[in-house]
Amino acid sequence: MCSFLFIRSTARLAAELSAVHSRGGIAPLCSRSLSRMTSEAHLLSPEERRQALQDLQSVGWMEVSMRDAIYKEFVFKNFNQVQITLTTHDCGQLTKKDVKLAQFIEKSVAS
Repeated sequence: MCSFLFIRSTARLAAELSAVHSRGGIAPLCSRSLSRMTSEAHLLSPEERRQALQDLQSVGWMEVSMRDAIYKEFVFKNFNQVQITLTTHDCGQLTKKDVKLAQFIEKSVAS
C-alpha cells in the first residue's frame, strides 16, 4: 500500500504536491509496486503448475501456445458460446489467481 503524507502548512503541501506531480503522481508508483507484489505472491511453483494444468486439462481447458495462458470454450443451450482465456497480465504468466478463477468457473457451470 502507499503511505499518506500528513502535512501541516499550506506552503509545504504545495511543495510536496509539486514534487509528487513532477514524478508522475502517486498512482503510478503505487500501482506498479502493488501490482508487482500481488503478482509475485500468486506465482505457481513448477509442481503447482503441473498439477493445476493436469486437473484443468481433464475438464477441457487447454494451454495457449503463443502465451502463458489457459483457454476453454463453453457452449450453453440457451446462451451464446463463451470463450475464456485466462492469464495474469501484470506478470505475463499463468498464476494461482487464474487457476482459482478457472476452478470457480467450472464449479459455476456445473451447478
